[in-house]
Amino acid sequence: MPKQKSHSASKKRFVVLKSGKIKRAQCNKNHILGKKTTKRIRNLRGTAYVDSTKAKTVKSMLPY
Repeated sequence: MPKQKSHSASKKRFVVLKSGKIKRAQCNKNHILGKKTTKRIRNLRGTAYVDSTKAKTVKSMLPY
């Protein structure tokens, strides 16, 4: 059976952890930061995880 290709955009955005969870970056931290409070921007630095309802889809895009 031929190898599957990984989804290029997903490779750049997600990391599958040893536990099986999928780590992702927070959204809303790219532009128009002037109106966002320092506290809000600081809290957006933290890691976030893909929701369990979407995890199966993301894992299919990252077969290896």
